[in-house]
Amino acid sequence: MAENNYTEKMQKTLEVLAGEFATVRAGRANASILDRITVEYYGTPTALNAVATIATPDPRTIMIQPWDATLLKTIEKAIQASDIGINPQNDGKVIRLAFPQLTEERRKELTKKVKKYGEDAKVAIRNIRRDVMDEFKVQRKKSEITEDDQKVLEKELQDATDKKIKDIDKMVEEKEKELLSI
Repeated sequence: MAENNYTEKMQKTLEVLAGEFATVRAGRANASILDRITVEYYGTPTALNAVATIATPDPRTIMIQPWDATLLKTIEKAIQASDIGINPQNDGKVIRLAFPQLTEERRKELTKKVKKYGEDAKVAIRNIRRDVMDEFKVQRKKSEITEDDQKVLEKELQDATDKKIKDIDKMVEEKEKELLSI
């Protein structure tokens, strides 16, 4: 496995983690929490942002205006079925999501969720490292690389792993700070 292949995979893991963090609401309205929601549109599951305009008119509100008014009920049901924990308000033209101030208990819950996402990402990074290490051993057995090459490659791999783990810790710390700031 070429070096850039495993670094790409590790970087992708960080991008997935950032995406997961974006879905954790920190008391402020953030349209990205709706990214995972899909609605049935002409028999096809379609991303919410592909059938409606999503705006944040103020820090605590998301406004969803479907291009096709017949989708209002469908969007409302999809939001209720999702895990965002906010009841949509439908006025016949737009759907509003009002984000309440987070309670201390909810903040701690979300902090645990963030830590779990961070741990999952670390496990993914370590799994990538393990797979690449195994590959190096196979290459060594087949005499495709020398023992010295193997040691150098393993050190580079470990350095890359350590750096990504530090990046994950930093991302988790920043998200926790965001959640716990009132």
